[in-house]
Parts: sequence; structure tokens; C-alpha cells
Amino acid sequence: MHYSALVARCSLTAISLTACITLVFAQGSRGGGGGNTGSAGSTTAPGGTPGGIPGGSPGSVPGSTSRPPSFPSPNDQRQTPFPTDMQRPIFFSGKVMMEDGTPPPEPVVIERVCNGNPRPEAYTDTKGRFSFQLGQNAAVMADASVSNTSGDVFGPNSPGMGGMGGTRGMGGSTRGGISERDLMGCELRASLAGYRSESVNLGGRRSMDNPDIGVIILRRLANVEGLTFSATSAMAPKDARKAFEKGREQARKKKYPEARKELEKAVTIYPKFANAWQDLGRVLESMDQPAEAKKAYEQALASDGKLVEPYVQLAFLSARENDWKTCAADSEKALKLNPFDFPQAYFYNAVANLNLHNLDAAEKSARDGVKADPQKRIPKMRHVLGIVLAQKNDVSGAMEQMKGYLSMLPENAPDAAVVKGQISQLEKFAQSQNSQSKPPTQPEQQD
Repeated sequence: MHYSALVARCSLTAISLTACITLVFAQGSRGGGGGNTGSAGSTTAPGGTPGGIPGGSPGSVPGSTSRPPSFPSPNDQRQTPFPTDMQRPIFFSGKVMMEDGTPPPEPVVIERVCNGNPRPEAYTDTKGRFSFQLGQNAAVMADASVSNTSGDVFGPNSPGMGGMGGTRGMGGSTRGGISERDLMGCELRASLAGYRSESVNLGGRRSMDNPDIGVIILRRLANVEGLTFSATSAMAPKDARKAFEKGREQARKKKYPEARKELEKAVTIYPKFANAWQDLGRVLESMDQPAEAKKAYEQALASDGKLVEPYVQLAFLSARENDWKTCAADSEKALKLNPFDFPQAYFYNAVANLNLHNLDAAEKSARDGVKADPQKRIPKMRHVLGIVLAQKNDVSGAMEQMKGYLSMLPENAPDAAVVKGQISQLEKFAQSQNSQSKPPTQPEQQD
């Protein structure tokens, strides 16, 4: 269903607006391969408009906002006459290792981060090795979510992420090639939820340099109990492991029926294969079978309750059904396991608590989510925070958040006009409050 049709389905009250946020957010996450075309609509919650703001259905912004590259195009010789601006193939190779010297338990995404904006470039193999030509691995761009630290193998169009990835103002482009000057302000790192990576500075690298950048070490974060790769996977029989890897590969190619077949084979051979259940749930979501996906996620958690992603996806499925209590509970469980790497869990938690009228909890989740999302993959978090603050009569705070959200949107964004209208009415409300608070003018005394 097209975005405009989804927006038209939403109720015009600001509280039910939040239900619509998740619905459109979900629909926008399906760039290809099926998608959540479920019939869940918005529900009108009691209470009317928050803070006197008529709501609307802001919808979800497909993709991220774009910013111009840091340097002129390498093709413009009038602006880039330097030899370092010529497009040349630049290669990198190396290895990712855990602190104890073992390879990562699953394929890790290698990211190029330019001016704070990450872009996936390659996967590691089973021994942690990687090798790629910079900016040319289109398969990784299709698979790996930009800024994705969740270990997701399905990418930015996967359910739950809302298509919030994107290549926002990063040096170079996939099709146009990379120049050496594009590497200024860039570094290379590995990405795995619950861990932090060493970084390799790319500034000053030349196309003829030795491509081997050495070993990148991943160190586990303190106070993170959640996992992305279950210990049960290490105990999987060879045949189950083989089917699991085939299923992941088919999922990356968006061949979901084939992926489902292999993953079901894996869990049949080894019923406690938590990661296979988790990936099966993602495949079933992509095939628009949410009820079956929910069962798969529950099986994953029954096998290993420390996995984070099944809780996030269960929160997403509950949000589609407007089951806000379950959404709040599952997203809270995800955040307790890992409060750093899953900003979408903060988003679901904030929307759920807003619909449950738990405004303090909604504000906390939204604010924590903004902090956990420095790349601004989920700009709508700021809009939700603005709605919460409006309900709490914090008019200036609400305007600040809504204006910040509006600044991230393209002019033709589905909800730009709605947000502008909300800001306008907040401004009028603030003006009326100011005029009422002024003391009445005393008449002049006549002699």
C-alpha cells in the first residue's frame, strides 16, 4: 500500500496518531520482498488531542534525509583539479577478532564511517576475515542496515527498522566511485551488538598502499547481558548449521520461500537452535505471516532468553496489532538486555507508553532513544517526544522537538504539512498563554 493511502487511514486525533506512526513505520520498512501489508489500522484512543494539538497521521519517512557530500564531485575537474580526487579502485583486507583471540561468532559487518555516518562495505567470513573494494559491494548495501549494530542479516528494509538507514552524506558513492580525498574524515570499524570496535583511520590512504589494515578487535560492553548470537548455535549439529547458513544466504538474496525451507530444516534437526528460530521469524515477517513469525520468536526466546532481537521484533508485531501493553513489556525486556544498540526498541516503548497514557515513561524512553540514536536513523523519535511533551503542557519543549524533527524531513515528506500545522498551533497556544499571563493595564488616574 502506498504511503499516502496509509496516511489517509489514520485517525485525526493525536493520541491515535501514535498508533499510526507504528503502522506506517512498519509499512515503510518493506522496500522489497513481501512486506507488512497487514490490515492493522489505527485506533482512536480516548482523551482527544494532546496539549490542544490536532493530530493527524505523520507517517514514516522512507529513508533518511540527504546531505551533500563533504567534497566536490570527483568528476568536476574545475573544482577538483588535484590528482587525489581521481576515482581509483581502493582495496582493503584484514581480520576481526574478539578480545580472547577467537573469530566473531557470526558474520560481522565492516563499516566505513565518514564524519560520523556509517556505511556497510563487507561481511567477515567464518574466520573473521574480510576483503573488499571500497564502495563497490552493492550486495552488502542491499543487505546490511546502515548503522546496524543489531547483527541483522536482512538489512534496512527489514521489519522493525523502518527503512531508517541510508547513505547520508558519506564520502563517495557506490556507483560513482571513490576518490582518495573522499576518505578524509573516514575510518573503518566492525559492527556487532553488545561490542565496541577498534577503528582504523582511512585519512591519507592511497590506492597503491598495502590493502591489509591488520586486525580489528571487538570488546564486549560492560553491563550488556543481551546477545545477538546464541551459545546454543555452537552446539548445533553439522547438518543443522549448514541449513542455517544456507537459509541466511537465501534471506540475503530475498529468496524467502527458499530461506524458510532451510531454516525450518535447521530447527527440525536441532529444536534449540535459537538463532535459526530468530531468522525464521524474520523471514516469516517478510512473507507477511506475522502470527507464524511470533511463534518463531517465542521459540527463539524459549531456547535462549538472552537474545535481544526477538524481543524487539515481538514489540514490533504487538505495535502492529495496537497491543500496547505487550509492546511496552517486550521492548522494555530488550532494553534491559541491551540499552545501547537497539534504538528502535526505545521508539516502540515510547509509542506504547504514550498510547497507555504513561507519559513519564514515554518521555524517558523517547529521550533515551534520541541519545541512543546519534546517527538519527529514527528521526520520528523526536516527533513522538514532541507529542509527549505537548500532552505534559511543555509547549516550548514540544516545539523544539517538532522543529528538530521537521528539519530532518525532505519538503515532500508525507507528514511535513501535519508537523508544520502542529508547530503553528503550538505557537498560537504559547502566544495566547503569554497574553493571558500579562497583568491588565491599569487605567490612568485623572486629576
